[in-house]
Amino acid sequence: MICCFTFILMSLVFRYIEMICCFTFILMSLVFRYIEMICCFTFILMSLVFRYIEMICCFTFILMSLVFRYIEEHIQKTGVAIETQGFTFITSGRKRESLTGNATLHLYPHFRPLLEFKGVTDYLSAEVSSSKQKKFSLLTFVDTPGLVDGDMVYPFSVNSAITWLGKQADLVLVFFDPMGQALCKRTLNIVEQLSDAVGDKLHFYLSKADEAGNETDRQRVMMQIVQELCRRPGLNKCGFEMSTIYIPNPQKPSRCVNQIDGMCQTIEKTINQAVQKTLDQLEKDCNLITSTIKDRLAQDRADVGHNRSVRVHSFLCGLLGVLLPALFILSFIVNTFTKEELDGLVGEGGARVLSVSTAVFVYLWEWIPEDGQVVVVMVFGASCYLLMFLSKYFARQGCNTLSKKEKRTLADYSDYIQDVVRLKKVKLYESYLQQCAAEGDF
Repeated sequence: MICCFTFILMSLVFRYIEMICCFTFILMSLVFRYIEMICCFTFILMSLVFRYIEMICCFTFILMSLVFRYIEEHIQKTGVAIETQGFTFITSGRKRESLTGNATLHLYPHFRPLLEFKGVTDYLSAEVSSSKQKKFSLLTFVDTPGLVDGDMVYPFSVNSAITWLGKQADLVLVFFDPMGQALCKRTLNIVEQLSDAVGDKLHFYLSKADEAGNETDRQRVMMQIVQELCRRPGLNKCGFEMSTIYIPNPQKPSRCVNQIDGMCQTIEKTINQAVQKTLDQLEKDCNLITSTIKDRLAQDRADVGHNRSVRVHSFLCGLLGVLLPALFILSFIVNTFTKEELDGLVGEGGARVLSVSTAVFVYLWEWIPEDGQVVVVMVFGASCYLLMFLSKYFARQGCNTLSKKEKRTLADYSDYIQDVVRLKKVKLYESYLQQCAAEGDF
């Protein structure tokens, strides 16, 4: 019985140990499964983050590739990380140099309104290149910060700054990558604002077109981008055009049509149009300055005549305001003397003048009843005070006029514009047209 009981007890112990091992195995399987899920989720998350970072910097990579294509010189780094956090001006100069924000504003004083956007100076720089390729000496590229959606906070008003710069530029290039990653809300909002303000300056391009697959896939990508743009009323316009561009790779040939050279031609065409617009604007500015000077001199002559008139009015009112009370008082003084005493004091001629001058006041005074003389004196005093007040009032109505030196300076400016600037503009226009027109046309 003892052996049987021992055998049964050992069987139960082994059964219990077997159950514990099975439970431990199941628990370890669940733990490993959970760890595998965590690793998988981490891998997916890191892939999304990498894709998100790649989306942010696609604009910078494309623009820097375009700059390298145009001037044949590396200016800024390109890659999948965020390379630009501010505005970078790429311009032509004597030697390779990098400028900070204040130096950039000294180089481009017409961009000083950017100071109104608080904090933008610390994120402003310029890269000066000595490249002489194409028409780079007449061109300035502006690389804008990478734009992302979400809760990311920029150290300055990036939307307003980009919109302001877009309005100042002669050409605004908008790049879209093949997967539509650049269609973030912040970017489209800025593009829509620029389309409303300067829609004729906007040019759209499908970048990295060689990575979009075959021609069918590329057309589908472009249709998706166009559909996304057409959802916004400001971008839904007729005549929409999107060229395909990419950086050629000799080791990876592609059958996709590369229109990056057409983009360079668009830039040069814009430069030529800017030269014509500048010369036309110079003519308008000359006319504006000349007409402004003429209007200012004509207004000055009118102001001189007005001042002469108000001075006469002021003098007459002041004279009456002083002379009438003096004659009124003098009439009472003269009336206290007899004719013989007055002749003895001022002479016969002086007495006659005083008598004639005060005769009107003496006659009027005698005509006024005695009970109304006090009222008449008060009214007379008020009238004299009113005349003095009118004298001061007219004296303050004068306008500021130009001095002789200022008139001479304005006349010199007008002569300089007529004799120098206009002739210089005509010569510049002829020199520009001689580069494209036939000799027989001149």
